[in-house]
Amino acid sequence: MRPLWTAENAKAATGGNGAGGWQADGVSIDSRSVKPGDLFVALKGPSHDGHDHVADALAKGAAVAMVQRDPPGVAAEAALLRVADCQAGLEALGQAGRKRFRGRVIALTGSVGKTGTKDMLRHVLSAQAATAATEGNLNNHIGAPLTLARLPEDAAYGVVELGMNHAEEIRPLSRMTRPHVALITRIAAAHTEFFDSLDGVAAAKAEIFDGVEPDGVAVINADDGFTEKLRHAARSADVATVLTFGESADADARLLNLELGAEGSAVTASIHGEPLAYRLGAPGKHWVANSLGALLAVASVGANLHAAAAALANIRPPAGRGATERLDLPQGPVTLIDESYNASPAAMQAAFAVLAGRTPPASGRRVAVLGDMLELGAGSKAAHAALGEALAALPVAAVFGIGPEMAAAMQRLRADQQAGYAATSAEMAIEIVPALKAGDVVLIKGSLGIGMARIVRALRDAASGRGNADAV
Repeated sequence: MRPLWTAENAKAATGGNGAGGWQADGVSIDSRSVKPGDLFVALKGPSHDGHDHVADALAKGAAVAMVQRDPPGVAAEAALLRVADCQAGLEALGQAGRKRFRGRVIALTGSVGKTGTKDMLRHVLSAQAATAATEGNLNNHIGAPLTLARLPEDAAYGVVELGMNHAEEIRPLSRMTRPHVALITRIAAAHTEFFDSLDGVAAAKAEIFDGVEPDGVAVINADDGFTEKLRHAARSADVATVLTFGESADADARLLNLELGAEGSAVTASIHGEPLAYRLGAPGKHWVANSLGALLAVASVGANLHAAAAALANIRPPAGRGATERLDLPQGPVTLIDESYNASPAAMQAAFAVLAGRTPPASGRRVAVLGDMLELGAGSKAAHAALGEALAALPVAAVFGIGPEMAAAMQRLRADQQAGYAATSAEMAIEIVPALKAGDVVLIKGSLGIGMARIVRALRDAASGRGNADAV
C-alpha cells in the first residue's frame, strides 16, 4: 500500500527541509490521538503550542513532526520536517493532497445539519467504494486542509465539511477543496452573532460555490426561502448545474410521502423525476430533508443512487447529535436522546419534533433538558422565548432550563411544564437524575459552550452501577 506522505513529496509540497527517509500513513494535529506512522503537525494555537508535544507524538510512534522551531526535548537527529509556518505547511499539504486526488469531491456547508449530512454521505458512498471524509466537525481553516492532506489519492470519493462564523471564511476553503459538488443543507438562524441578517449568512454560505470545479454542481434547499439567492450566487460563480431538494413541486429531489417513526422514517421521493422509496434509520423530518440533498450529491458524482438509498436504512445519528440509548437509572429505565453537541433555533425545533414523536410507557414522560443557544447576537432573547412558546404547544411534560438565555424560554412554558432551572450545567447535573422517573424519554440539547455533555455524563454515571447502557 502506497504511503500517504513521504519525506520527498511532503518537502516538495511544503518547501520544507529536514530528515529524509520517512514515510507517513496519516496526518495528526493532536498528540493525544496520534497514531504510529502519522505525520504530526505542531500547530500553535491561542492556548496550546503543538511544539510542546512533539516529543510525546514521536514517542507514540509518529513518523515525523512538522515544526517551525526547535521543539523541546527532541534529539537533533529526530525526524522533523522544518517549515516557515506550520499552518501554512498544513495548507500546502492539503492543496497537494487535493491536487493528486483522482476521485470526486463533495463539499458541504449549511446553518444546520452539515455534520449529519457529511456522515450520511460517507456512509452511503463507503458502501460503494473507498471514501474519505472530514472527521468529526473539523471544518474550519485547520480542519479543511487536514481533511485534504489525509485524502488517499486512489480513493473514489472525498467528502469535506466546511463551516464558518464570519464572512470570507468558506471562500478560501472552497478554493482549496475544489469540489465537484457543493451542497448547502439549509440557511437558518445559527452562529448569527457576526451577521446583520440571514441574508448575510446565506451570502457567506454561498462562498462554497467559488471553488467548484468546471462542469460542477450546486445542490441547494428548495424550501428555506433562500433558494433563488443561492441559485443566483451559484450561477454568478459559474457553477454549471444547480439542483434543488425539498418539498417544492419543482425540486429535483422532491419529497412525495413521509411516514415518521420513533426510530426512523419511510420516505417516498422523486429524484430527477424517478420514483424512489427508501427507509431512513435516523428519526426526524430534518434527516429526511438532508437525505434528499445527499442523494442528489451522490447521483451528481456518478455513484449508484439506488444503492445509496438502500444504505440509508442503516444510518444512525452520531453521538451528541440525536443518538438514542436506554439507561437503567436507580429508579428505572429511561430513554436518552443525546443532542448535547450543539443547538440553534431550527435544530431545537427539529429535536422537539423528535421528542414529541416518541411515546413513553404509561409510567413515563417526555422530558426536555435545554441549555442556552449561543452566538445568536441581538435576537437571542426572542429566539429563546420562541422555544418556550413552541414547547407550550407540544405534549412535553417537563422542561428543565440551563443558562441565562434559557430563562426567557422557561417564562413562556405552561406552568405544569416548568420542572426546574439552573444557571449552569454543573448545577443541573446534580439535580437531574433524582428528578427523572422510570419510563421517561429525555431530550438533552444546548450549545457546546453550555456543557450539556455534562448532563449526559451524569445520567450515564448514575446508570453505570446497573450495567452498561444498551443501544435502543
